[in-house]
Amino acid sequence: QVQLKESGPGLVNPSQTLSLTCTVSGGSITTYSYYWSWIRQPPGKGLEWMGAISYHGNTYSSPSLKSRTSISRDSSKNQFTLQLRSVTPEDTAVYYCARSRRVQTTEYEYRGQGIQVTVSS
Repeated sequence: QVQLKESGPGLVNPSQTLSLTCTVSGGSITTYSYYWSWIRQPPGKGLEWMGAISYHGNTYSSPSLKSRTSISRDSSKNQFTLQLRSVTPEDTAVYYCARSRRVQTTEYEYRGQGIQVTVSS
């Protein structure tokens, strides 16, 4: 059973960089054909795919967030990370990490429980 767990700050100041880490257990992030995604859900809105890193280390980002996002991984720790720069209150959301078979989709096979991130001074 694959398990994912998000970690990071629950509160970020506007204009700062949000950094989140997803720790994966029960499966390797380098296993063929999987994509490891970041998805968020702002309050009262639907799920938004933010980006992903593939099993071979290629990264993909939503066009609307590409200029502000970086996704990386540490295979030795079986973790992947999201950095979102220059955050605003509109970035307040529950952030999820997930394992998917494709990019640019909010569909997933496994997902973490989510972490609430609030952007406020």
